[in-house]
Amino acid sequence: MITLATDFGNPYPAAMRGVILRRTDARLVDVAHDFPRQDVRTAAFWLREVLPHFPPAVHCAVVDPGVGTGRRALVVRAGDHALVGPDNGLLLPAARRLAGDGADGRGDGDDEADEDDATGAPAPGIEAFAWRADDPASSTFHGRDVFAPAAAAVHEAGVEAIGELDRATPVDEVVDLRFPAPDRRDDGADGEVLVVDGFGNVITNVPGDALDGRDAVRVNGEPYPVAPSYAHRDPGDALVMVGSHGNVELAVNRGRGDEAFGVGVGDAVSLRF
Repeated sequence: MITLATDFGNPYPAAMRGVILRRTDARLVDVAHDFPRQDVRTAAFWLREVLPHFPPAVHCAVVDPGVGTGRRALVVRAGDHALVGPDNGLLLPAARRLAGDGADGRGDGDDEADEDDATGAPAPGIEAFAWRADDPASSTFHGRDVFAPAAAAVHEAGVEAIGELDRATPVDEVVDLRFPAPDRRDDGADGEVLVVDGFGNVITNVPGDALDGRDAVRVNGEPYPVAPSYAHRDPGDALVMVGSHGNVELAVNRGRGDEAFGVGVGDAVSLRF
């Protein structure tokens, strides 16, 4: 299996599928092609949440604002999985989770840090390889010309044989991406919005256990009920809950949490009990 995830929309992913199908008979699965354009952090979050639910596969992910520059093409081995994409941090949160425990989609990797991006050694259980591509046909479409052929080559060789491929060179440092850590307090937590999903649900970086035993919480000074699911509130009512990702979520039953709470990606969120 090869999965594909990009911010390309249509029709560009079709060209990637065509390139792969000319090289291998792998089953192709589209994860998403509507990630916010050039938003590496949002795409990295969703890859981290989605990819661990797959059986062993090669995952080709491209959100690449630096296409055509000197940034490297990367292949990452994490457990029984391989990830192919640009060396801009996109692959690392998912790789850490896959290397930890992909069976339940959660894993053991620590994705929190005081800084979003840094260059450093891959986490334990992860091996990184720079991928050499000879004269891509385009300097603007490496999804088709670099990453799709790389994914096909890795699939054909097998994840365990990445290091034997002549185009793959082991590297000791990669561009990493870690999500900002919340500030846990006795009376609550200070965090920020990581992503807003298509329903308008606001996903914060505050772990869900911050709500343990709570039936109400103040969010940026305003009181809201804590509920186990959307339907525990009337349509149009706002609530605070723990989402499927395990983090505190700000939501509205049959409405948009981002509008009701007045926050967007990157905004501060203060929770007080």
